Amino acid sequence: MLWVKAFHIVFVITWFSALFYLPRLFVYHAMCEDEAGNERFKVMERKLYRGIMVPSALATLFFGGWLISFYGIDAITAMHWLHAKLLLVVLLLAYQHYCGRLLRAFKNDANQHSHVFYRWFNELPVAVLIAVVILAVVRPF
Repeated sequence: MLWVKAFHIVFVITWFSALFYLPRLFVYHAMCEDEAGNERFKVMERKLYRGIMVPSALATLFFGGWLISFYGIDAITAMHWLHAKLLLVVLLLAYQHYCGRLLRAFKNDANQHSHVFYRWFNELPVAVLIAVVILAVVRPF
């Protein structure tokens, strides 16, 4: 079980790294005014999303599900902190999906948001990370 937990943590860190970095790339991409820079950001964003973010999310879900399988159904139904954590994971998956939509907008030169929007958008995973860590470590309920 410790190996599964270790790999889960590694992939959570990798996933959050991508969740932090992709919107930051969007900030700079939204400010970009030259064609060469625009194309460079498109490549960086695509590789980050497809090469790191999606595989990391899938591995996080795989190892997280494996961890949950070690508990019995009675234990899982009593772990209200886990229910809250899983709800936040669903929120992160929706956030990632929206990042994919924003990525496509940039790819098609159809971005409709300013760099200020992306600066605020970039803060959501930080708040979720804080809540997830508190839920997993403190288990307040």
